[in-house]
Amino acid sequence: MRQRRILVAHPVPGLYGADRMMLTAMQVLRDAGAEITVVVPEQGPLLPYVERAGIRTRLLAFPVLRKALLRPVPLLRLAVTTPWHLYRLWRMIRIAKPDLIYVNTITLPHWLAAARLARVPAICHVREAEDGMRPALARLLLAPVRLAAVVLTNSAGTGRWLSEHQPRLSDRVRVVYNGFDFGAVAGDTGEPGRLVVVGRLSPRKGQDVALEALALLVAQGCDVRLHLVGDVFRGYEWYEDQLKADIARLGLSSRVFLDGFCADPTSSYRSAHIVLVPSRLEPFGNVAVEAMAVGRPVVATRVGGLPEIVDDELTGLLCPPGDPAALARAVARLLDDAGLATRLATAGAVSVRERFGIPRLTEDLLAAMDAASPAVLSSAPNAE
Repeated sequence: MRQRRILVAHPVPGLYGADRMMLTAMQVLRDAGAEITVVVPEQGPLLPYVERAGIRTRLLAFPVLRKALLRPVPLLRLAVTTPWHLYRLWRMIRIAKPDLIYVNTITLPHWLAAARLARVPAICHVREAEDGMRPALARLLLAPVRLAAVVLTNSAGTGRWLSEHQPRLSDRVRVVYNGFDFGAVAGDTGEPGRLVVVGRLSPRKGQDVALEALALLVAQGCDVRLHLVGDVFRGYEWYEDQLKADIARLGLSSRVFLDGFCADPTSSYRSAHIVLVPSRLEPFGNVAVEAMAVGRPVVATRVGGLPEIVDDELTGLLCPPGDPAALARAVARLLDDAGLATRLATAGAVSVRERFGIPRLTEDLLAAMDAASPAVLSSAPNAE
C-alpha cells in the first residue's frame, strides 16, 4: 500500500455486522501498510476496538441518512445545512491530505461529494440492498455513489440491486465478501432443541417469523426453545414490544429467551443445536457464515446474499422469507434427521472457511484498492 493514507467515514460506531466488518477490512489494509484514520459522528462501543487495533479515530459531526430524515421538515433542514457540512468535510480532507476516502455505506453522500470537491478519489462500500424500496427512491439514494471511483459490494446480490437502479455503476462494481478470523469448529452438536437467532431486533431480521415457526414446532410435539440474541435499534422499540406480545399470544413464555446484545456471539452459536437466519432482507449474512464456521447447521431464507453462503441441501437449508411454515418444516427435518444435520454442518464449516477467511478478503480488498490506484496516483493531494 506504499504508506497510503486512507480516511474512513463510518456512520455509527456500534458492534454489529457492518461495524465489525469495517474494522476487519481496516486491519487488513493496516497490515498491508496503509495509514488509516476512521472518522465517526459520535462516540460508540466500536471505537475502543478500533484504537486497540492501532487505528486512529476522529469525531466529527456529519449527516447520516436515515428513514427519520425522509420527511418534509427533516429533508428541508438537511438541504439547508448541506453547504455547511460539505465545507467542514472538505476542510478536514484538505487538512488530513488522504490518498483515498473510504466511505463505508451509502448513507453518507456528503462524504462522497466532499471527496469530489477536494479532488480525492473515493471508494464506496455498499453493504445495503433495500429490495423493497420504491425504484425512484432507490435511484435517488444511490445517485451520490456515482461519485465514487470504485464501488465495493458485500455480495453479488447487493451488486445486482445497485446496478439495477444505477446501471452506469456496473463497470465500477467489485464484489468483496466479508472476511472472518475463524476459531475452532465445535466438537459437539450443541444443546438439543436449542434454536438461536442472532441479530438486531428488526422486522428485516424476521424474529417474528421465527416465533411463529416455533409455535408450529411446539404444536407438532417438538421440544424446542428459541434464543433471540440482539437488542433493538433506536426507533424500533415498537418491534421489541410486538415480539413480547407475540410471545405471550403464542403461549411461548417458557420457551423464548430474549438474551440481549452480545458483542461476541460465538458462545451463542456453540450452544445452539440449529441456527436460524429468518431474514426478510439480508445483503450478505454474517450470522450464517459465523454459525456455519462453528459447525452448526443453518436454516436461512432465500434472500439477498444468503444463497451465496448457504448451498441449499448441501451446506444448509434455504426457505422462502416470511414463511413460518416453511421455516418450521426445515427445522423439523434437522431435528428428525441427525445424520442430515451433521452432514450439512460439516460441509458448511468447510465451505465458509474456504470462501470467507481473511486471506480471501485480503486478496479481494487489495485488488480493489489497486483498481483505484490510477485515480489515486493522478489526483491525490500528496501524490508524487
